[in-house]
Parts: sequence; C-alpha cells; structure tokens
Amino acid sequence: MKRWFGRQRQRHVAAGLLALLAASPLAAQDEEWAGDWDDDPWGEEASAFSWYGFVEGAGAWRTRSNPAIGDDMTLEELRLQLEGEYRADWGTVSVKADGVADGVEGEFTGEVREAMVNFSPAERLDVRLGRQVLTWGTGDLLFLNDLFPKDWQSFLAGRDDDYLKAPSDAARFSWYGEAINLDVVVTPHFEPDRYVDGSRLSYYDPARGTVVGAPPALAADAPSRTVDNAELALRLYGLAGAQEWALYAYRGFFGQPTAFDPERGVATFARLNSLGVSLRGPFKGGIYHLETAWYDSADDRDGNDPDVPNGELRLLVGYERKMATSFTVGTQYYLEWLQHYDDYATSHPFAADARRDELRHLVTLRLSYRMLRDNLVLGVMNFYSPSDEDAFLRPTVTWRYSDNLQFNAGANLFTGQRDSTFYGQFEANSNVFLRARYSF
Repeated sequence: MKRWFGRQRQRHVAAGLLALLAASPLAAQDEEWAGDWDDDPWGEEASAFSWYGFVEGAGAWRTRSNPAIGDDMTLEELRLQLEGEYRADWGTVSVKADGVADGVEGEFTGEVREAMVNFSPAERLDVRLGRQVLTWGTGDLLFLNDLFPKDWQSFLAGRDDDYLKAPSDAARFSWYGEAINLDVVVTPHFEPDRYVDGSRLSYYDPARGTVVGAPPALAADAPSRTVDNAELALRLYGLAGAQEWALYAYRGFFGQPTAFDPERGVATFARLNSLGVSLRGPFKGGIYHLETAWYDSADDRDGNDPDVPNGELRLLVGYERKMATSFTVGTQYYLEWLQHYDDYATSHPFAADARRDELRHLVTLRLSYRMLRDNLVLGVMNFYSPSDEDAFLRPTVTWRYSDNLQFNAGANLFTGQRDSTFYGQFEANSNVFLRARYSF
C-alpha cells in the first residue's frame, strides 16, 4: 500500500489541490442561490441541527535530505472534516470527525476530534462531557500551564495550527461567580502528547547519540488505566480592574515519554504535579502577558535518578502591540530552570554535549501583516534559543480566495549547532508546505 502511495504521490497532491481550485466558482454560485432561500420554509425547528465541514489537500516537501527517514515529504494528504451540532433547550451535542488519505504513512485513517455534550445543570455551572480539545494559558505557541495533549508531529510536519492541539476524553466543569470563576477538568485516562516518534519526522536519541527515524518507531508504555492515574487540571481566574489573572494546578504525567524503565527497557511517562499563575492586560498601547509554572517531578524530587526527568521552574513574559493599522508585532521571553542540576549532571549517563543546560533561554518574535481587507495575511514566527544555539523559523502566507476557498503556504525551518538540542534535532525535517481548503 505504501509503495502505491509513493508512486502516486505527486499525482494525488496535485489532483487534490486542483480539485479545490476548480471548486472555487461553485462558491460564488452557492452565494447566488443562497439569496433565493432567505426565508426558512422548515421553520425554527430546522435550525436546531447544523452541519458543515471542509475538504483539504496538503503537501509538505523537505528542504534537504534526511537519511534517518528517507522520505522526501513530511505531509501528503487529502482530508475531509465533517462537523455537526444539535441545539436543544437542555444543551448541545457536537461532533467533529476527520477522514484522511495519508500518502506519507501509506494508509487511510479517521479520527473523532470532538464528540461531546454541553449543558448547564445549574444557573452558574456549565458541563462538557466527552471528546474535546482543551486549552488555557497565555503563551503564543509556548505552553506552561496548558498541559493538555499536543500533536507535535502535525504542527512540525505542516498541518494547520488547529491540529497542534490533540483531543482528550474528559469532563470539564465551569463555575462562574461574581468575582472569580473556576474550571475543573478530569481526564479519566491519561492522554499523552502525540510526540515525534521517527515515523514521519526524525528525532535525537541520546542513548544512540544520533538523530534516528523509524523503524522502529519510538514507543512508550502509558500509565495503567486506574483511578489513581487520572488527570486533574484546575484553573481559578478572574479580573482585577483591567488585568486578567489565573491560578493553575495539575496532577498527572509529563506529556512526553522522558522517563525510562531499565528493567523492561522501555520509555515511560513520569508523574507530574504543577502549580502556576498568569497575568494579562493592557500596557503602553499593547497587551502584556506573564506566566509561570512550577513542575514537580513526583517520581524523583531529589533529581538524582537519571531515568526520571527533574523538576523545573518555567517563566514566560510576552508583549504584543499593533504598530500600524494592519501590522502587529509580538515578542516573548521564555525560561526553563532545571532543578537539582548538579545531581542531574553527575548522574546523566550520556555524553556531556547531550546534557540539558541548567537554564534554557528562548526568545520569540511574531510579525503579522494583513492586506486586501484581511484576505491576505503575511506572517512569520521566529524561535531562537541563545543557550541552545538553535532556532525555528515559521513564515506563513494565508490567502482567502473566497468565503469557501482558502490557500495556505509556509515553511518550518530548523537550524542548530548540535543535534541534541530541541530545534537542532529537527534540522533535517525542515520543510515547505502548501494547503488548499474548500469549506462548505
């Protein structure tokens, strides 16, 4: 099957993009027909259910060879998404599902990204039950207290930014008070990140001291499905004048398999407790945000077990301002402070150049320019770490051809002095991408 996909690869991507382009005149026809149907012949009850979706063709091509993977594409797919919502007096039911013909993996796949019930059993209480995408925090593509699952493979391979957030099977309870509000999220079964595993993108393996790819793909043993291993996330938030504040707490696991079980020889997920705080508000004509988080590595609080990650203190400061009518600039400073560093350095079994620094600094810069009545958006997001000496550059172009048809182009470009750093390990995964989406 994969060999067949490989032979048809250029034909599939081109055909998908051309089909979407050819559909653009239909968007104008749809708008003309819509004018004849302003009066709803079915009555108000017909509006209780609504559905919509999109078809998207996407391709991403590597900018350099990657011996660890061998494939010249990081993304090659035709995607169909359908979304529906039923509204009733008691609440809503919503479903969102994707079907994908994936040429890189050589398979047809499907995923339910949302299937939840939303209702209000009391005047100040909202409840969401089921599969849902969860998010909170203040960072721009940097996550401190947002410990809900991420899909790093999708983001780094060239998919839409929406796919950076992976869904969870969870229950969310939101209580709204006069001065403060409370969110409680319970995830009965731990949902890890969709981490880079070598199947689509290569990564640095400290045990082998080099960048590797599949096969075999990186696999890890998830925690057993018991009540004790359920995830709990809390957010208490409110307003103090014009300032938004929030307190966070989390009990669960690190989202990536950064621990190791030497007896079984498998990667595992270490336990994690976290406390944090954030502030956001107006400042000097723009918006600032401040966020910090304390990561308590519950399986190794002394930091002397080389098979378990150490605790960390994380800090984020950011500022965004509109410099002109259509030009916005945003910047952030991010710090990771690894705790018990001397014990970590002494017990670390790998080469010295593969060790983490005690302090990891990261600076981001986002530039965004809108034109043609916001139908054309040029942007670039740059990540640079002076401590790791590596960088990630992500330029993007978004062109909305019509209300139904949109094109996206851009690149994920990585560079670094060492393969062992976060962005340096992905240098051979650098890619340029093109997506075309027809919404209906």
